[in-house]
Amino acid sequence: MPFPFTLPTTSSVLLSDFFESATHPSLPLAATTKRSVLKDALKKHKRLTPRDQAAHLPAIQSAIVGYIPYLLALNAASGFGDVGIERVDLGVKNPLEVEWRSTLSATLPGREPPRPRLTGLHHETAFILSTLAYTYSLLARSQLRMLHEAVTLSNEQRTTAISTAMKHLLEANSIHKYLLSLPTVSAAKDAPPDIQPSTISAMASIALAEATLIVVSKDDPYAAAVSDDRNESNRDWMFKAPSIPKVRAHLFARICLAAADHAGQAQGLLGPGRIDADLVKYTADLQKTARGKAARFLAIDAELSGKTGEGLAWLQGARKELGLAFEVKDGQRKGLKGLKQSWQERREDKRIEKGGERGMDAGKLEETRVVEMLEAKWDKENSTINVQIVPPCEPLLASMPSGREYHSPQPYLPPQLDAGTLALMRAPPGPEERAFRGDEEDSGDEGYAGKRSEPVGAFPGSSHEYGRSGTSQSYY
Repeated sequence: MPFPFTLPTTSSVLLSDFFESATHPSLPLAATTKRSVLKDALKKHKRLTPRDQAAHLPAIQSAIVGYIPYLLALNAASGFGDVGIERVDLGVKNPLEVEWRSTLSATLPGREPPRPRLTGLHHETAFILSTLAYTYSLLARSQLRMLHEAVTLSNEQRTTAISTAMKHLLEANSIHKYLLSLPTVSAAKDAPPDIQPSTISAMASIALAEATLIVVSKDDPYAAAVSDDRNESNRDWMFKAPSIPKVRAHLFARICLAAADHAGQAQGLLGPGRIDADLVKYTADLQKTARGKAARFLAIDAELSGKTGEGLAWLQGARKELGLAFEVKDGQRKGLKGLKQSWQERREDKRIEKGGERGMDAGKLEETRVVEMLEAKWDKENSTINVQIVPPCEPLLASMPSGREYHSPQPYLPPQLDAGTLALMRAPPGPEERAFRGDEEDSGDEGYAGKRSEPVGAFPGSSHEYGRSGTSQSYY
């Protein structure tokens, strides 16, 4: 399950205060209108409930895609470049100053993320394209959520949801890679943590790791069997046993190892203390889940070859890769560590039932349940039928094969202004023509669901007493 990014919000800006064009005087006003539509959409999105936010994502995507051609036209013209085949003369009256909510930065609990004032079009471009990439990741998340929330899904519906999510994640990866190719973005020294080159590169690796891991999820019958077994609405067990077809286990293991490599690269790029702790932990769990899946598929490959003892050793290695320190005997967790793990899983299940975000552990809990199901089944068979020796898992883990890439992401091609639209901007704006500034208030305090966030330690309902006055920039 992809990470649940929080989309940033931004301040209101009149671009004609910073840019003027002798050849296309309507361009700054038209760009301001498109940007204001996006600003309103982002602020409205933040006030929605989590369930309504998923349905609102296409509106965010449409608003960003509508603004990008005008932003890139301003960016190209300010650097004395051509917009398409047409020359645009653009003058910079003042450096662009804009505020963006830094949602990936590490903040104190209970505090809103900072909203720094940024100077330059390159920061605006970085935040706009990063927000579009986060939107694609959230669209992929909404597709995969259907696999967990829907009561019954046909094989065609399941395949369509997974394929659509994979396409969205690859698009997010391409956008991040495109951002890194922009010299003004990759060389920026004063950028906040959200749009620093190391963070953008990490986001590209995370998106590619998630898209790679989805490949095996499409044809992984074991995870689906565990999900059906835990689904109280499922009644298939009454008239048929779960069908577990043979899988290309060794190939799936190598694909999972490639995903683990990408997650490891992202983990090395996200410095602790700089980036949100939930994202850093998710990246570490993503690598553990990918390596745990790889060990589990190698166990399946060994078991299909009649090597049940070696398969059990691989499952022990999978538990080691997942970071599970408890012992399992006769299908039951033993010791205080096993008791603690069971308690954490029950707490996670209750949190999800109450509407909490699913997949914050990158699927580690689901993979743990699959490994335990196979270990209990094979251990029982090995004790009664095969009676094979279970070798130690450490030498097996050291002999893991190399990862195999599955995807070949295509480069991102941003939308451009067509010649007809650009030609219409040669006409000067009328005396009464003004840019749309948006319907949302331009406030730095954007509380969830329309409520102003309470300061830390404040009595509930007294947040108005802690606001800034009109003449002072201090809270006190």
